[in-house]
Amino acid sequence: MSWFLTRRREQIPASVWKHTLRTVFFRQRYKRPSHTFTAEIELLVVPLIIDAIGWIDLTKWNVIRGSLMNKKTTYKDAGVDIDAGMECLERIKSAAKSTHTSAVLSGLGTFGSLYDLKKILEDYKEPVLVQSVDGVGTKLMVANMTGRHASVGFDIVNHCCNDILCQGAKPLTFLDYIASESLKPAQIEALVSGMAVACLKAGVALVGGETAELPGTYSKGEYDLVGIITGVVEKSKIITGKDISPGDAIVGLASSGLHTNGYTLARKALFEKMGLNVSDTPPGIGRSVGDALMEPHRNYSNALWPMLQDHPVKGLAHITGGGLIDNIPRILPNNTDAVIEKGSWEIPPLFTMIQEGAGVPEGDMFRTFNMGIGMAIVTDSDTAESLKNALEKAGEKVFMIGSIEKGTGKVRLV
Repeated sequence: MSWFLTRRREQIPASVWKHTLRTVFFRQRYKRPSHTFTAEIELLVVPLIIDAIGWIDLTKWNVIRGSLMNKKTTYKDAGVDIDAGMECLERIKSAAKSTHTSAVLSGLGTFGSLYDLKKILEDYKEPVLVQSVDGVGTKLMVANMTGRHASVGFDIVNHCCNDILCQGAKPLTFLDYIASESLKPAQIEALVSGMAVACLKAGVALVGGETAELPGTYSKGEYDLVGIITGVVEKSKIITGKDISPGDAIVGLASSGLHTNGYTLARKALFEKMGLNVSDTPPGIGRSVGDALMEPHRNYSNALWPMLQDHPVKGLAHITGGGLIDNIPRILPNNTDAVIEKGSWEIPPLFTMIQEGAGVPEGDMFRTFNMGIGMAIVTDSDTAESLKNALEKAGEKVFMIGSIEKGTGKVRLV
């Protein structure tokens, strides 16, 4: 029998061997009842006998063994907690509903979100829908470090509002997608609460979303956040940048901080290179690193959208990933360049600390971060000053940061 066991050992699942050997040792040392020991031996020997006489393929033994041992596996055992998902829905309902207007015809939990277009058709001659999707990036890692999840919910709404503003759109509806290694209802509630606050401020309806629990896809404690926004613009007022020409002025709106871009480089500089943590308060920035990094993304819609109806704005660029260097060219005609005067605004100290503390080249700084300018506006030079004054009255910090010259569709820093 020992020879038979040795010859057949390689066909027996390792888990069976280990479990049986542990049982033998335990019984010999602590004199477990023989009937328990016998059951374990049967689970080892039975597959050998079955395989030897050809009743069943031994590779199927694990299935039979699990059945014999009466082991059951639930969805929760596999890593997906349906009850936690239902708790999340209950926790966020009131926050989402607080953003709804009479145009929202569906509640949360339906298969689709319904939005009545009647008022839009009354207010617009040729309404055009504008849609955009974006994420918060690795700012989520700082949110985990600080425990400030509501803040990034606020960020994603504002980021998306600014994106569709670049084509002249007024935001209407917002949806979110939250994916995580495991659902934490309190965390989801904080995220959606932050979104709801931002939606209320921007006049946007949070009409739905999705929470996905994906064990094995994300590391423990990690999650991702994505926002989808829909807005509307009059067809004749769509902003494309096609009318931008040499001599136009570039007006810059101040950012509130890093907004939602450049956090991978910022984290490497501040935490790895400089050895800081979120609670440190280094000289020069006047607050903790965590406070500086978690400053909410500024939403320019409420101040700027009304101006678009009365001022001849030719182009808008939301300064996100790629900085001034890569975002302004997205609106430039191929025969023009944007000339940006670096000294025309004060670069916030956080950017300077990142650059000096980690030795980041200037080119990388301007291509990674917004450097203190969150939105660039191209307008006629003779109306630039009046636009600047109007935006300042609306509460924005505004700078004249450059001009348009003949070129090849690039940004030049001078």
